[in-house]
Amino acid sequence: MAKLDDYRNYIEEIINWRVNIGYSNYPDLRMIPVFDRERDNYLLMVYGWENGKRNHYALIHVEIRNGKFWIYYDGLEDGIATYLLEKGVPKSDIVLAFYSPEKRKLTEFAWA
Repeated sequence: MAKLDDYRNYIEEIINWRVNIGYSNYPDLRMIPVFDRERDNYLLMVYGWENGKRNHYALIHVEIRNGKFWIYYDGLEDGIATYLLEKGVPKSDIVLAFYSPEKRKLTEFAWA
């Protein structure tokens, strides 16, 4: 259970870190973290206006499933996996779910 709590804290820390950076070039874009600890889904939603265009999308979507991080969408420049590795999370606990199962098998990370 301690591992799961650590993993929840890690992803929340990463998302909160990104929220605090914001978008200095686009002050009308806002970010809202969405943490669902009951279902272990974590998102960073972006919404607002950019150059007269309406935006509404997930910059980050990660699920913790079966003791592993399933990264469904990663809009971070350095990548969520990089931050998780810095926290000491083993590659075997990180699934790059934005790749197909066949392509995941070619990475150094978990494929399922």
